[in-house]
Amino acid sequence: MHPRPAPPGGALALSPGWRPDGGGARGPCWPWRKWKQLSRLQRMVVLFLLVVLMLFGLRSYVHMADEWAAVDSRSAAAWQMRPANPPVLPAPQKAAENPEAVAGLSPQKPQRHFRRGPPNLQIRAPKGDSQERRQDQAQRRAEVVGEAGWGAEAQRDGLRWRGAGTKPEQGPRHPLKKAEFSSWPFQQQALRIRAHRASQNARQKAVVDAFLHAWAGYRKFAWGHDELKPLTRSFSEWFGLGLTLIDALDTMWILGLKKEFQEARKWVSKKLRFRKDVDVNLFESTIRILGGLLSAFHLSGDVLFLKKAEDFGNRLMPAFRTPSKIPYSIVNIGTGVAHPPRWTSDSTVSEVTSIQLEFRELSRLTGDKTFQEAAEEVTRHVHGLHGKLDGLVPMFINTDRGSFTRLGVFTLGAGADSYYEYLLKQWIQGGKKERQLLEDYLEAVNGIRKHLLARSEPRKLTFVGELNHGRFSARMDHLVCFLPGTLALGAHHGLPAEHMKLAQALMDTCYQMYRQMETGLSPEIAHFNLHRTKAVKDVQVKAADRHNLLRPETVESLFYLHRLTGDRKYQDWGWEILRSFNTYTRVPSGGYSSISNVQDPRHPQPRDKMESFFLGETLKYLYLLFSDDPDLLSLDTYVFNTEAHPLPIWAPS
Repeated sequence: MHPRPAPPGGALALSPGWRPDGGGARGPCWPWRKWKQLSRLQRMVVLFLLVVLMLFGLRSYVHMADEWAAVDSRSAAAWQMRPANPPVLPAPQKAAENPEAVAGLSPQKPQRHFRRGPPNLQIRAPKGDSQERRQDQAQRRAEVVGEAGWGAEAQRDGLRWRGAGTKPEQGPRHPLKKAEFSSWPFQQQALRIRAHRASQNARQKAVVDAFLHAWAGYRKFAWGHDELKPLTRSFSEWFGLGLTLIDALDTMWILGLKKEFQEARKWVSKKLRFRKDVDVNLFESTIRILGGLLSAFHLSGDVLFLKKAEDFGNRLMPAFRTPSKIPYSIVNIGTGVAHPPRWTSDSTVSEVTSIQLEFRELSRLTGDKTFQEAAEEVTRHVHGLHGKLDGLVPMFINTDRGSFTRLGVFTLGAGADSYYEYLLKQWIQGGKKERQLLEDYLEAVNGIRKHLLARSEPRKLTFVGELNHGRFSARMDHLVCFLPGTLALGAHHGLPAEHMKLAQALMDTCYQMYRQMETGLSPEIAHFNLHRTKAVKDVQVKAADRHNLLRPETVESLFYLHRLTGDRKYQDWGWEILRSFNTYTRVPSGGYSSISNVQDPRHPQPRDKMESFFLGETLKYLYLLFSDDPDLLSLDTYVFNTEAHPLPIWAPS
């Protein structure tokens, strides 16, 4: 039987059973038949759902297109503005799995449980608009993409941009503005830091062992939180920004702890978010977080850290919106609201004058001068204030009037210490061109000599006391032990040789603050004996001052004195201090703890807190102290901020 021919004109031959009303067998209009069988309400519901799905799909398409466009534009911008040959420290090698055991460093037996103290930049609250959310999501995506090339090893000989020739790293959230990477000083110096290649000596290995023990406790019990509580195996929060982790980034790089650094870097990429409703202290967060991120960027070459630093720097800027331009000490990094402490309208002088290194460097890297201008305005303002005494400054400054308050009290301890440090270090950072900074520093050193120096009995120890309305007090904070290192650094950069002599005398005193304690650890505050009495030590301690917070100032100065004089006694003194830390503060389960009583070796009374600066400063300076390589973070190429984060000198001498 042959098939029936098609009708004329190409019309479709219909089967006998087909009917226009949808009856018969299933055909092309079968869905239409089912649709007609639905009630009017059912059809309206279906149509509504279809419209919703279409709108949702359209919005998702636009959203994803925006995200990828943002990623592509930032990637292209970052690749175009990358340095031709930016220098990077060679990637560190992993420390030995079982560091060499060193005599005297066995952990103490378990004991019962135990701070240092501009432009109208709008910071959106956490509930920002959809555009800001899209930018934040695009930033996260860019960070994930950037991780692909992170693990590329640096060349073993010479310096190069890590990952060059592989996938380029993504640019910052806001593209870098006119960043002149070609002028980086270590590019001109052809700096080679070989910490990862050089074989570590026994004392350096002991520092690495101490760091790994502290890090193990933090990683296990406080990961991503601010500080470890080693005895209770928990954590404490100050800002909720992973303070210990960020503070320790450059220490891990310098010590050659590649695995630990990579793990911390991943946390910074995935978890560190600044868009949160939290108050931070301007000074502490600048020196620890901003300084830590900038240093990590310089040592590793990883743009992630610069992006984070720029974001954080922007969120600190509302602190400068005061009538006097003297910043508030507290700023909310989520809402952009800044304010003084609840108990006063004053800021301490050290708080407002010890953020300049970091803000100046952030401006240099990003090309955004608002950071530098805001910080330097404070320096210029303080320079012209009345109330100083031969270069010495009071401890407090009013943020409304911009004038010193509580006049007549002068100290180099808490409240004023790093003001003097940053005068010298800004001068060095800027290539020794800013005469005003140098003059203020030299005048202050003369003021210290004239008003605050004294000698104790019976050992004739030179110490720095305090002046309270004309009355001299033989009290010296452990914080003051930064001064020997600062004086020695100044002498190294061409300042009078008598500065080095004073540095050596004060270094002896700071060492005796440890030596004369039964635990070999210094108290927080020492009082010096001024009377010729037999059987009395030079260093006296009051009950409220005999705690030790694992502070770095003495080992910091030991590092400078050894690096600049070559005298090995400073290494031996640092070794004694490390052994005491291991004997009286090391917690077997991981971490180190502050103690309450440096005079009782049997019951030092642990305080159950490991400050972030123990990893960020104390152990870093000990590691550098035990090195005999003057090119390991050369003092002609780097300047350390007051949290021990190395930043490059702009025009090295």
